[in-house]
Amino acid sequence: MANPISVQMYTLRDAVDADYLGTLRAVAELGFHAVELVTLGKMSAPELRQELDALGLTTSGCHISLDRLEKQPDAALVEVAELGARYVIVPWVGPERRMHAEGYRMLGQVLNGIGEAAQRHGLQLCYHHHDFEFERFGGATGLAIMLEEANPALVKAEIDVYWAEKAGIDPVQLISGLSGSVPLVHLKDMADSAEREFAEVGHGTMDFPAILAAGDAAGVEWYIVEQDVCQRPPLESVGMSLAYLRSLGRG
Repeated sequence: MANPISVQMYTLRDAVDADYLGTLRAVAELGFHAVELVTLGKMSAPELRQELDALGLTTSGCHISLDRLEKQPDAALVEVAELGARYVIVPWVGPERRMHAEGYRMLGQVLNGIGEAAQRHGLQLCYHHHDFEFERFGGATGLAIMLEEANPALVKAEIDVYWAEKAGIDPVQLISGLSGSVPLVHLKDMADSAEREFAEVGHGTMDFPAILAAGDAAGVEWYIVEQDVCQRPPLESVGMSLAYLRSLGRG
């Protein structure tokens, strides 16, 4: 399946807290074939892997906090490998690491070390940005400074098209500029409103045919549906996003 569609389970976090296995079943019934995970729930990695396999769900990647990857790298990376994922993703960094250019340079160095550990476990490290990484320091964005410091073989990007757009960055140009180093892309739309809140893919203002074309050309391996906040039941929202992507011949 070329450029398959995954769903970021953070979108369904409340349902996961209430009934993890039931939520995974619902995701599979919607037609998703993969999930990007943020928690094991009350299961071990092998137990969760067994449940995912039974539902025909692949783990496209796992979000693991930077704090855990610094303090317990091997334990965290073993779990990701046991889930059958290829990608381990740093989802967020605290403000103390992003106050100045040197903080971003140091972050790139830290990620290099984690990336080396990830590769020893057969994994690839990626970094997921928000909007704050596009603050400029001396003409360069924090994200650009970090990626320049990082070894591109060890640290790749998970681009989030909504957060790029929110920061005033064209996601098409961002993805194209990182060709070969962006295996993962988060897909979420932006509502046509003063608040520019999150919207289901294809139900807002963003140009997804152009985004997908740029991603394909850049070598994206997984497109991941995510919606940080939903105005309707989250399962309905991710179902709407998947239906739109299927209308484009995806998923």
